[in-house]
Amino acid sequence: MFLLRSNSLRTKLPQRKVFQHLCRQLASSHREIPALTKERYPVKRGQFDEVSDSDVAKFESILGGSSRVLTQAEDIQGYNIDYMGSVRGYSRVVLKPKSTEEVSEILKYCNERKLAVCPQGGNTGLVGGSVPVFDEVVLSLSLMDKIEKIDEYSGILVCQAGCVLGSLEDKVNEKGLVMPLDLGAKGSCHIGGNVSTNAGGLRLVRYGNLHGSVLGVEAVTAEGRIMDLMSDFKKDNTGYHLKHLFIGSEGTLGIITKLSIFCPTASKSVNVAFLGLENYDAVKNTFLSAKRGLGEILSSCEMIDAGSLESSTYHFNLQSPIEKYPFYMLIETSGSNMVHDEEKLTNFLESSMENGLVLDGTVTNEPTKMRNIWKLRELIADSLINDGYCFKYDISLPLDNFYDIVLATRERVGSLATKVTGYGHIGDSNLHLNVSCPKFTPEIYKLLEPFVYEYTSKVRGSVSAEHGIGFLKTKYLKYSKRPESLMLMQQMKQMMDPNGILNPYKVLPQI
Repeated sequence: MFLLRSNSLRTKLPQRKVFQHLCRQLASSHREIPALTKERYPVKRGQFDEVSDSDVAKFESILGGSSRVLTQAEDIQGYNIDYMGSVRGYSRVVLKPKSTEEVSEILKYCNERKLAVCPQGGNTGLVGGSVPVFDEVVLSLSLMDKIEKIDEYSGILVCQAGCVLGSLEDKVNEKGLVMPLDLGAKGSCHIGGNVSTNAGGLRLVRYGNLHGSVLGVEAVTAEGRIMDLMSDFKKDNTGYHLKHLFIGSEGTLGIITKLSIFCPTASKSVNVAFLGLENYDAVKNTFLSAKRGLGEILSSCEMIDAGSLESSTYHFNLQSPIEKYPFYMLIETSGSNMVHDEEKLTNFLESSMENGLVLDGTVTNEPTKMRNIWKLRELIADSLINDGYCFKYDISLPLDNFYDIVLATRERVGSLATKVTGYGHIGDSNLHLNVSCPKFTPEIYKLLEPFVYEYTSKVRGSVSAEHGIGFLKTKYLKYSKRPESLMLMQQMKQMMDPNGILNPYKVLPQI
């Protein structure tokens, strides 16, 4: 039966920067430094020059001294390793500009010298897109964190690319607005990186993806040209929408330095339900029922399997509010009328239990309880890497085949894996398939790839739902893009970055 709800309301989920930082420290504390990317994966270094002492001196002159030019090994190690510990480069210099003009000068010089550049935000990506593959110059935008304006009337936020997503959420909440993007990594990920990868997140079912929310960008091309594509209007129908070239291109066509984004009005009435279900068919049918019964107030719809929840509760000492079930759903509603929203949610839950879809659950609008329920979902990704190494696959699949790949993968890898689990955004068909094992081995890697992507392609899914292609998926892009599309993408890259210095080895397959 359902637990009683509290009468207090939430207007936002508080920013969890410190908590998530501690979680990541815990999750990574026992892991070994990964092998160099060039040793673990077959990849050939491009025809780029190597950074010299004179180059470092030039960078120092552009950035006004050595304080924003990192060259000591102990200072730059974290910039060379991705969050997952799956790839590692060996860059010898990290640059930290504060302005678009400095980014422009850096890229202009690197293009002339044919020095490869790896742009980096919060380095929370899962596909190796934000760290160097070899010795690329790391261009960190962490100091470009100014908020230029928040217009509470239009809902427009204008900020630099290095702003942390969680900090932006706090600031727009103060104006009665909400960020259209919400991620488990929001305590450290940068909005520029989010836009560059077209990140999806927990609210996509309500607010759509960033191609719709981002109104304009400022970006710097490989040759150092500053492209002012900013706009403060949702209606700006003036020819080619060039901003879309940079949204989702993962820094391969240009580096986003500033953006404007539409932030909807924050909901006054928020409720969270955590449900227990017997099988995936019940999950699928409950989602359909939620869409029909909750309609415009449905803001998130997440699926979690038993293994994922067990990992989250065990590694972070959390408590599930309901007993053990094979599947769980986390449903959030957001509206403006508490009485109306609660009536719709109550009707939906009663109907779901009467027809046997939902076996148990809890529902609340009390802030602390809602935060605790969301932690169960948000900390799954961190918890799964505690087993040693975790192969993570971010894919879109038809809902009829959504969970089948978890079962097929579990059978394929057998005892080589500690666990094979699946969770994700069923509201937008995005599954996170995870294979945990004691350590990375070629044996299990070859069992998984290209199997996972071939399986995804057979059911006409997408090999990347929201984390991009990065380095790890370049050779699998062909499973979701036809040759004609790949050729046009290569031509666009050649036109906008003729020397290929921007985030090389990423997104596009090597020719």
